Amino acid sequence: MSVLLDHLPELWQGLIVTIQLTAASFAGAAVLGAVVCALRVSPVRVLRAIGTAYVEAFQNLPLLVLLVLAFFGLPEIGIQAGILTTAIVVIAVYEAAYVGEALRSGVNAVSKGQGEAARAIGLTFGQSLRYVILPQALRTVVQPLGNIFIATTMNTALAAAVGVVDLTAAANRVNLAEAQPIPIFVGAGAAYALIAALAGFVTGRLERRLVILR
Repeated sequence: MSVLLDHLPELWQGLIVTIQLTAASFAGAAVLGAVVCALRVSPVRVLRAIGTAYVEAFQNLPLLVLLVLAFFGLPEIGIQAGILTTAIVVIAVYEAAYVGEALRSGVNAVSKGQGEAARAIGLTFGQSLRYVILPQALRTVVQPLGNIFIATTMNTALAAAVGVVDLTAAANRVNLAEAQPIPIFVGAGAAYALIAALAGFVTGRLERRLVILR
């Protein structure tokens, strides 16, 4: 325990970076995931194909591979960005595939009559999706989105492999200095578990408040 207290500033800073990385990545994934969902349920076949290709590509590629390609490949083609920014974008793009599928499952759970009613009053497909279908779909996928948030939190640890000094990287640095892996990584693991528990608690409360009684 003393080793954790001795290096609390470094570990705390790493935890802050992990929280920032998680929040920004999930926010980006939510926005891009909504676009992916719209493509997946579009009446236009080409758009559905694009959405399907996106989901299949990113659900079948390891996140670490994408991070390495972005960090070492993008500068080779003239695209420069900060380490944290690059990590946020890559994780957001990766997680958007999962957010999109979660939202699509919610859209499929909405009664077809809702879409027909929206079209009957003159709304376009985009307007129907934005104002009628997606708001209802979101209420049915609170828990799946919460699970994706937790997965995003865990996946941010991979950013340590490419230079982001998050909680995992900070714990590794402290361990290299102190050579006490058990208390250090147990402490780091407890911090990740706490974030996951808080996310589960919040999404559980939201799900109960927003549940649609049928």
